Amino acid sequence: MKVFRGLPNAQARAPCALTIGNFDGVHYGHQALLARVRAAATDLQLEAAVMTFEPHPREFFAERSGDLSTAPPRIANLRDKLQSLSDCGVDRVIVEHFNALFASLNPQQFTEQVLVDGLHVKWLMVGDDFCYGARRAGNVQMLIEAGRQAGFHVEILPTVMNGSIRVSSSAVRAALALGDFAHAAQLLGHPYSISGHVIHGQKLGRTLGFPTLNLRIAHRPALSGIFVVQVHGLGAQPLPGVASLGMRPTVDDSGRVLLEVHVFDFAQCSYGKLVRVEFMAKLRDEETFRDLPSLTAAITRDAHQARAFFARRRGPIATNEFDAGRPL
Repeated sequence: MKVFRGLPNAQARAPCALTIGNFDGVHYGHQALLARVRAAATDLQLEAAVMTFEPHPREFFAERSGDLSTAPPRIANLRDKLQSLSDCGVDRVIVEHFNALFASLNPQQFTEQVLVDGLHVKWLMVGDDFCYGARRAGNVQMLIEAGRQAGFHVEILPTVMNGSIRVSSSAVRAALALGDFAHAAQLLGHPYSISGHVIHGQKLGRTLGFPTLNLRIAHRPALSGIFVVQVHGLGAQPLPGVASLGMRPTVDDSGRVLLEVHVFDFAQCSYGKLVRVEFMAKLRDEETFRDLPSLTAAITRDAHQARAFFARRRGPIATNEFDAGRPL
């Protein structure tokens, strides 16, 4: 899969079947859309392409307004999003930098400069609630008419449902915020995880008897707290552990978000390794403790609960089992 930061240059442009969106989480609804794009691209002998945005448009406008709380938390980092898009058979991804200039394009400019000249779109699929252009002035009917005039076909994907629930990134965020990993897996089509390279931390965990693998989280995540996890990428099988995802209020006042994972009975040096942390169950919310002994006691309890979780299930769980997140 080819990844472009911004519109491809003239030499790299190729006629494509395209879809556009944030694709946060690449849930079942996204997967249905991408499967249709892949099929159309194959039928029409085009490349299957996705345009997505960095940052998320709502993050851009939230920062511009000075109220970051209005931006949605992220389900997936960019690496995980790109991997999911690749898994869905996408040939090329355009990661468009969402800035003031891009946000100012009106619907006609977006069609001409981005879709026609920039991407050579011949076939386009969007959801039934798709809006585009400055102030979201363009809608699906306008896009269909623009396609007629510019020479590309527009197809609309109806809402994808999971029973009576609309499959959406918002629904996935709600499930993750509640620690309902079984529901999140149903919406995503796979257990929820976060990947990243192991970085150096403060080394505090090892002084407390709980050495950790640390992963930097660049954006506000869709969940926080203490979790039962298993880690992929350190051996042939996933390894069980317990993790903290949040701002570590007892020992750090920087506001930085970090994913810290204590892998049970594991002592190998892992700095720089790319790992994937799969979330199994939530133990508790993040807390501020009065001192390090209190923090250590809480971590000990968390580790005991996590070990008990795996003992009941006889070790790490295969990733195709969707029972993660059942009550402890």
